[in-house]
Amino acid sequence: MFAWARIKMETILNLPIENKIFYAVLVFSWTVYLWEAYLAYRQRRIYRLTMHVPHELGKIMDTDTFEKSRLYQLDKSNFSFWSGLYSETEGTLILLFGGIPFVWKVAGTVTARFGLGPEYEIFQSLSFLILATLFSAFTGLPWSIYNTFVIEEKHGFNQQTLGFFLKDAVKKFIVTQCILLPVTSLLLYIIKIGGDFFFIYAWLFTLGVSLVLVTIYADYIAPLFDKFTPLPEGELKEEIESMSKSISFPLTKVYVVEGSKRSSHSNAYFYGFFKNKRIVLFDTLLEDYSPLNKDGEPETDTPTEDKSKLKNKKQGCNNPEVLAVLGHELGHWKLGHTVKNIVISQMNSFLCFFLFAVLIGRKELFVAFGFYNSQPTLIGLMIIFQFIFSPYNEVLSFCLTVLSRRFEFQADSFARGMGRASELYSALIKLNKDNLGFPVADWLFSMWHYSHPPLLERLRALGSTKQD
Repeated sequence: MFAWARIKMETILNLPIENKIFYAVLVFSWTVYLWEAYLAYRQRRIYRLTMHVPHELGKIMDTDTFEKSRLYQLDKSNFSFWSGLYSETEGTLILLFGGIPFVWKVAGTVTARFGLGPEYEIFQSLSFLILATLFSAFTGLPWSIYNTFVIEEKHGFNQQTLGFFLKDAVKKFIVTQCILLPVTSLLLYIIKIGGDFFFIYAWLFTLGVSLVLVTIYADYIAPLFDKFTPLPEGELKEEIESMSKSISFPLTKVYVVEGSKRSSHSNAYFYGFFKNKRIVLFDTLLEDYSPLNKDGEPETDTPTEDKSKLKNKKQGCNNPEVLAVLGHELGHWKLGHTVKNIVISQMNSFLCFFLFAVLIGRKELFVAFGFYNSQPTLIGLMIIFQFIFSPYNEVLSFCLTVLSRRFEFQADSFARGMGRASELYSALIKLNKDNLGFPVADWLFSMWHYSHPPLLERLRALGSTKQD
């Protein structure tokens, strides 16, 4: 047996370097998948075996909500297992059967029909991107439909019709292409003409694109999909403006987004740079705005088919709780979490472009994935950023998850320092109920995946405030 193992090891060691790279990528990919599957299995056991509300949650969550959240999260976990298995299998088959060089060859055939030869690499790269994203969109569509119209529908979150969903998917694909194609073509051009220091110019370009997209997203891109309306004058707006002023947050506008036409999940965020900050509140977050709390008909632009789905149940937070949630979000700004995340992201981006510059000339990387006679820049970006950097990306992702949990505790503490501990306490409970969050988590699954601390940990950190 040991002799057989030694022979196999010698065979592997004697493989050409490009074969070693290829098999190392496959082995690492499946190792990560199996690790994730193991963690998900641990969490599914929690969902299956925790049938009753734990004693310490008795005053936080009723039995009915606890059971609903358990079944919802169990369905999501089972769906995630099968969709993850499909995705991993699909990716493996694409690599084993030369899917990437095949699509590149098809892209070359497409551009050749327009009289553009191999020397027009950027045009072939754009054709490749369109074909690859179309393939991804079509293979992912059945999973997305099942998730929306089976799981989310079953548990009362989906508010979309199939027609609205498909129209939204087409719109997202078109908008993505309108951004992706020009940005990619400019990036490839910069890499081509940038000389020895192209990685610096490429990094600066992606930094500029990121800042522009963050700036224009909520004003020009998000309104293509959702309706944004200014928060009407009244007590809530006055309180938000007063709270922002008290911490020198340069608030210019407050919007309510009609998220209820898509889902009953709730959210809130702020955006903008320098002295031009805006706050966006989902209508499902606001007790006074959520369509689920209204006795009358939904707004006129809600699809007719959705009206029957809007049930008269209490959802969202009252004004003091909304202010507490915003106090948490503004804490991220005041404590510099947003800036720190941007700095970390850009340091990582610069490092990756630098390493890309070091590795892009290595022909064996291209040969490993079926490119024997050419070294397209776009393919090099894909190979190096997606495959070669994957171990580094996994470590970085875990570190950022740990950092994010630390930031969440700090933002909660900031809201408590503003005198809003009891309101944030009750808001977290309400949001957990509205979104059917399951409050019991496996410690290892939580440590690896949760960018936000589990509910109980956050409540304990807020102190001994009690919810009636």
